[in-house]
Amino acid sequence: MNFITFILNYPNALAGICLVVIIGLYFRNNPMKHGDWFMLRRFINWFPLGMTYAFLYMGRYNLNVSKNALGSLMSKEDLGLIFAAGTVTYAVSFLVNGPLVDKIGGKRGIIIAALGASAANVLLGVLTWLLVMGKLKVNMIVAFSFLYSVNMYFQSYGAVSIIKVKAYWFHVRERGVFGAIFGALISIGTYFAFDWGQAIVDMTKANATGGWLHNLLKAIFASETKPVDATWAVFFIPAAILIVWVLIDLWLIKDTPEEADFPHFDTHDASSGLMHIKLTTLDLLKKVFASPLMLLIAAIGLTSGVFRNGITQWYFVFAAEVKQPGAEFIGQNWGLLLMIFGIVGSFAGGMASDWWFQSRRGPPAAFWCGIVFLMTIVMGATLSSSPLIFGYVSLIIFMASVGITSLMAGTAATDFGGRKATATCSGIVDGCTYVGSGIQSFSLGYLTTWNWHYWPFFLMPFALIGLFLAWKIWHELPAATRKYIAEVELKSAQKQGLTAPGIPLD
Repeated sequence: MNFITFILNYPNALAGICLVVIIGLYFRNNPMKHGDWFMLRRFINWFPLGMTYAFLYMGRYNLNVSKNALGSLMSKEDLGLIFAAGTVTYAVSFLVNGPLVDKIGGKRGIIIAALGASAANVLLGVLTWLLVMGKLKVNMIVAFSFLYSVNMYFQSYGAVSIIKVKAYWFHVRERGVFGAIFGALISIGTYFAFDWGQAIVDMTKANATGGWLHNLLKAIFASETKPVDATWAVFFIPAAILIVWVLIDLWLIKDTPEEADFPHFDTHDASSGLMHIKLTTLDLLKKVFASPLMLLIAAIGLTSGVFRNGITQWYFVFAAEVKQPGAEFIGQNWGLLLMIFGIVGSFAGGMASDWWFQSRRGPPAAFWCGIVFLMTIVMGATLSSSPLIFGYVSLIIFMASVGITSLMAGTAATDFGGRKATATCSGIVDGCTYVGSGIQSFSLGYLTTWNWHYWPFFLMPFALIGLFLAWKIWHELPAATRKYIAEVELKSAQKQGLTAPGIPLD
């Protein structure tokens, strides 16, 4: 059995293997020589937090899955406007939610995210049911845009909450790999959204037949009065799953190592030595908007948002609209392939940052932007001529974009914002990522209606801008991190009979 056949036959098994690999890499990466109990307790902390975040993604991109299922009820322009409304709401929300999570902590933040997104998905499901059943006559774009914006407001608590907790549990020298875990969780959530979401849509079609799960879903969601596809199930099921993870989070998550009965842990980020200082909301916002470096990081995040969601959002629609002979399995397994490529991209960038560049985030981000630029050229050349190459190139762009997102929003913002301002800084960087997503959603919704060939050429300049900005931050590290690295190198040199790295003793 070859790899492609394995993907087609056992997608959930492969997803499970990927998750096991991620957990294994976490336990193998211990540069700070933590004790076994600390490593295990930290895993018990981040795993439910991360899975909650992954299922938030399922309750975010299910909109894209519903678009194909709803057919003429939702056009590409409609999807572009609805998604743009949600992403802009997501981005602006960080001005409030970032400072708030810095004050209330990541545990409360993730619970707010999951409860709010669950409620919003229930409302989206009800709206879909009313529209499909012909029981409500409203402007579909306005109604979906409003409820999707409510969903994205609560979704915005998710990323900042997971990163807020991470900031206290992971040293700067470990954060590249945790950023990789963060990117992997994004990718797993994308798999849940597209492949599990599509499976839900398929099993709830009016004319579908299948096994016990199919029968259960039809019994719960199918209409008894009108034989129509129960597309609304794609909103209700993530809502229910999120409630389960809320209960687990309440039980297991601790905001800091001290709350789990460990001694104080200095992560040597920008808050090192300043943890006693109280920051107002204005102080927290100044951490970003008065810092040229943080603005550069946010701008890189914006460019990655353009080509990350420029691929995630539109290839699924493109493959449904334009037949892709020889590459059908890519569209059919879009979520699973995004998961695989996203995990590779996030771990490649995170490990390179920690292992080869002293936890500098600029060099691997620049590399990934360069890859995106090259791939958009290939994408433009193969859009009409080679569906298989075009599909793989699209996946490589997604791979690079997840690597950049995990490095910028998941890691660099935390390093330079410090534990005290992690949620604010990472939130605004992530918000800028979704500003980029909103730009591409609004633009490509119209451009691709005219001609799909505009698609790769729209992405191309953003890759060049990202490359230039990443080069500008190539050498940047927090001062506390530089001091820590210098001390470690000096101790290592002294053990080897040197006064300083590379300088022999007299």
